[in-house]
Amino acid sequence: MPAALPPVDDPAPCPGLPPPGQWCLYLIECANGAWYAGITNRLAHRYAAHVAGRGARYTRANRPRRLLGWRPCADRRAAARAEWAIRQLPRDRKLAFLRLPEGLDCSPTDAANPRK
Repeated sequence: MPAALPPVDDPAPCPGLPPPGQWCLYLIECANGAWYAGITNRLAHRYAAHVAGRGARYTRANRPRRLLGWRPCADRRAAARAEWAIRQLPRDRKLAFLRLPEGLDCSPTDAANPRK
């Protein structure tokens, strides 16, 4: 069962999640065991939409089980590049990419070598 998040209209940020406006890459584990990667600048709102069946087509068919993690990105472009990069990685390296040190930005070169 997914973690409880505030209602979609609740402006208060969830503890441990980025503040609204901060672009980030996120990873969700779905009920079928697959991992779904996405980007947003309102993670609590976006995750609530996935859980409610109003998110991406994939998560409407394969309901989210839990939020595995997220990584802040400088802007939308960096987040989109990070999303592409994480989708190129094998499953066992995806969580490591989310845990990269803060000094490294969300870029494909960081994704290719998460243990710099």
